[in-house]
Order: sequence, then C-alpha cells, then structure tokens
Amino acid sequence: MKTPDIVLDTNVIIAALRSKKGASNKLLSLVGTHQFEIHDSVALILEYEDVIQRQRTELGLSQDDVADFIDSLCSMAHHHKIYFLWRPTLSDVGDELVLELAVTAGCEYIVTHNVNDFKNIGNFGIQAITPKEFLQVIREVKE
Repeated sequence: MKTPDIVLDTNVIIAALRSKKGASNKLLSLVGTHQFEIHDSVALILEYEDVIQRQRTELGLSQDDVADFIDSLCSMAHHHKIYFLWRPTLSDVGDELVLELAVTAGCEYIVTHNVNDFKNIGNFGIQAITPKEFLQVIREVKE
C-alpha cells in the first residue's frame, strides 16, 4: 500500500495539544513514523503558530514550547510553495489554504474535525476525513 499523504487541519493540531487522549493526539504521535507523510506550507505553519499562540496559556505551553513544537512539526513535513490558488472553492475562506496545499502536494486526505467544511473537494481527488477515520485507514484503530 502506498504511504498516504495528508494535510492536518489546524483543529486537529489544537485537539491533539488539548488532550493526550483521543484520535488527534494519537495521530500527532505517529507523525514521523512513515506510516503517512504530512505536508505543510508557510501559510499553514503560520496559521498553526498563530492559533497555538492565542491558546498557549490554556494549553499550558510557553512561547518556547510553541516554537519547539512548530520546529519539530516542520522538521517532519514536506514543504510546498503554493503557486496556484483554487479560490473560491470552499465556504470558509480560512480552509482554502488547506485545500490549496493538499492539491499542490498531491495529498489523498485532509484530516480535519470539520469534514463538512470540505464538501466540494471531490473534484480534486482528495477526501476530508476525521482523525479517527484516518487512523482506521492506516490500521491504527479498528473500525
């Protein structure tokens, strides 16, 4: 089986940092194990960092923790420059950068808790699925 290529939506990152339990944290713990490959862009990394920084106190993180986390995530991801924008495709403009990255990187999946926000992506050959569904795809949890 081909190693799946994915983009992690910001809400998955936040959910993983909020709780050590659950599919988001399990998925994040598997980054770098080569069971799947994650992809990023400057825009997405900046969004991750912005959202984590705004919630840093409630997540129990220092500024150094946030910087270390972002650096670690970047070190395990494939980086892409986005040259072609597919806008407008989605109802939420904030999700467009996730879709554009997934298209550019040739990803099969966008892993998100907001699957309904990505209704119109079938034309791109990309599927929006939850962390739990993706863990089932890579056989880390039973259906």
